Amino acid sequence: MIELKNIFKIYETNSIEKVTALKDINLSFNEGELIVLKGASGSGKSTILSLIASLSKPTTGEVIVDKKKISKLPDNFASIYRRDNIGFIFQKYNLITTLTVQENILLPLIPLNLNISLAQKKLERVMKMFQIEHKKDSLVKNLSGGEQQRVAIARANVNNPKIIIADEPTANLDKKLSLSFIEIIKKLKSENKTIIIATHDPLFFNLDIVDREITISDGTAIL
Repeated sequence: MIELKNIFKIYETNSIEKVTALKDINLSFNEGELIVLKGASGSGKSTILSLIASLSKPTTGEVIVDKKKISKLPDNFASIYRRDNIGFIFQKYNLITTLTVQENILLPLIPLNLNISLAQKKLERVMKMFQIEHKKDSLVKNLSGGEQQRVAIARANVNNPKIIIADEPTANLDKKLSLSFIEIIKKLKSENKTIIIATHDPLFFNLDIVDREITISDGTAIL
């Protein structure tokens, strides 16, 4: 389903210095798999996620999703690809704190121009699924950290994407909330979503729901 072929990602910090973030990465992810990318901060995990989400492009190599070369997409088509296929769970939630829960969750649906009835059905489905419906009219800034994360996860799933990407999702959570997040991931996996989590949290290591763990070290994949 997802293939990264001969990927190099090089950043130019100035006219002379270059940083190689990824070095000849070759990975594939099957539909319905839960993959954990583990490694230290700065190892290249987040860069891999950004390539799969088409938030950035490789310097060389190809990213292929469902036999389509998304690494070659122009920016406007990359946005459509993300809208239709990717649910991104951010480390810091990236919610708009002055909006309500339901307003935040509905944001990804705005470009689709859905009728009100269909948008409401999508909203109600994810609010119920992630147990946040009782807070639908609350401003995000008044929610606890765990509630904010549930809003962020609901927003990532409101358009029912087939790929879920999570970047250090438990970095700001205590153990209780981290375990709650793992229960949510189990629920998403039961829906046959492809889930890729970048983390150095040992809670994710050797979990029975994880299909594969891949270590990323200094820009290379250790299989």
